[in-house]
Amino acid sequence: MTSRGDSADYARLFLADTPLLDTRAPTEFAAGAFPCAQSLPLMSDDERAAVGTCYKQQGQEAAIALGHQLVAGDLREQRMTRWKQFASEHPDGYLYCFRGGLRSQLVQQWLRDSGVDYPRITGGYKAMRRFLIDTLDTLSQRAEILLIAGATGTGKTRLINELPRSIDLEGLAKHRGSAFGRLIEEQPTQIDFENALAIALLKLSQAEGPVILEDEGQLIGRLALPDSLRKRMSEASLLVLEYPVEERVQVVFEDYILDLGERFRQVHGQASVNAHCERLLGDLERTKKRLGGERYQQIAKLMQSAFDTQQHTGNAEEHREWIRRMLVDYYDPMYAYQLSRREGRRLCSGDRSQLRAFLSERLVDAS
Repeated sequence: MTSRGDSADYARLFLADTPLLDTRAPTEFAAGAFPCAQSLPLMSDDERAAVGTCYKQQGQEAAIALGHQLVAGDLREQRMTRWKQFASEHPDGYLYCFRGGLRSQLVQQWLRDSGVDYPRITGGYKAMRRFLIDTLDTLSQRAEILLIAGATGTGKTRLINELPRSIDLEGLAKHRGSAFGRLIEEQPTQIDFENALAIALLKLSQAEGPVILEDEGQLIGRLALPDSLRKRMSEASLLVLEYPVEERVQVVFEDYILDLGERFRQVHGQASVNAHCERLLGDLERTKKRLGGERYQQIAKLMQSAFDTQQHTGNAEEHREWIRRMLVDYYDPMYAYQLSRREGRRLCSGDRSQLRAFLSERLVDAS
């Protein structure tokens, strides 16, 4: 392996999607990490806690000695094997710990003693996280932001994923952004979401042009948009997607019945329809106050009937009725109110092909 020096060039590391060997304890990694990082800890959570207690009571020298005692013999060899495998599979990677201190230095030295010269990120996770926080604030304030707006079912996320210079906020948040937006997998932590968003903005900042985002509220599921970005989005110019109700019903049907149903099938197998039904009925219940009791009961009855039919016949078409009711009675009035309060200038409106054409000209002018 060619020898490479340690690095504090955080921008270069993130722009290159550099593989990162994270030597922090598992709970530290779970609380917040980077998209290209893999958790290969020097110490388990219990081992780290024991060393931390020793440090407070007896000082650094005793804590280091205890660490060597805890991570020794076969356990050390097992972890060494995993670090060496990572280094072999990712010769362009780097390792780090929380502050770029003792843990990463120790792993680096053990690797070097075994013949593997692997570089370390100086400053560690704390410095990289600080860089991304500052990057997010700076680029949010500096970038020209354009928002794709539109009523539920117009396919805003589909358009976002077709466009250059766009960031799929819902994709990063692993949530579709609506009352029914939960997916099978858990959302990332707030820190992971912010890290991924900052890296996406950093990559777009390498060339001229606007940043295109979907018009979102303050929260995407349980994750909050960073204040600096949310403020800029509240003032940003809008491109508004417009489609008739029946075409929007089709988009919602594809996303929340067919696609989400397949995700449930992969996890729950034969019980997937019941699990899917239970999830959507629970999501519907959270809209009860805004819908009103009578409309809620009507839509819940339609939804349950549609799932019963799907369970017995395999035909999911009946779902279109409750989807139509939700669009007309719940989402459309809320969207009209929110759009009326938007400060940003409306640049154009139309279907996806019309907005793509407008943006294509805009991006050519920007270049």
